[in-house]
Amino acid sequence: MFELLKQYFVVTGMGWAVTGAILAAMFGCIGSARGIRVAAAQAAGVLAEKPELFGKMLVLMALPGTQGFYGFIGAIFISRSIGLVAHSVSVTPLVGISLLAIGVGQGIVEWRSAVFQGETSAACINMVARRPEEAGRAIILPAMVETYAVVALLTAILLIQWVTGAEVQSGAPAAAAALTGLSYVA
Repeated sequence: MFELLKQYFVVTGMGWAVTGAILAAMFGCIGSARGIRVAAAQAAGVLAEKPELFGKMLVLMALPGTQGFYGFIGAIFISRSIGLVAHSVSVTPLVGISLLAIGVGQGIVEWRSAVFQGETSAACINMVARRPEEAGRAIILPAMVETYAVVALLTAILLIQWVTGAEVQSGAPAAAAALTGLSYVA
């Protein structure tokens, strides 16, 4: 067991990177499940009295579910960046730890934004219950929370590419070259 841990966390950074991918997906999915639960619980109360509003409530209930997909996309990007998908893993421990940090950071933002989006959706569900004609406008409010989930995903993708050298251009900072193990000429 010690040799396995040594191989994946000390000799290579694969264990760190895979843990980052797992946490990105896990936190995003946990947040989405909780956000949907909050919105769906509110919608259930409204639909018990006004079942005809189901179509208007559906989008508001489903919106917090996107962060789980964003976490999954982040996990795929981490996995691809280290060669896990192609079965040719090549990652240093420092890069692996960096990918762990990126995965954790993205996952936490996805988790919290999904919960906040669920709470915002629940408030909008109350608004639609009182004023069904406002359903279109009600979608805008939780969509504003979604913006930051998208920012977290895009940030993670860019950082993954930077850390692994996938998109290192000439003139890249020496720190990026040192971190990725690539040569750097000033």
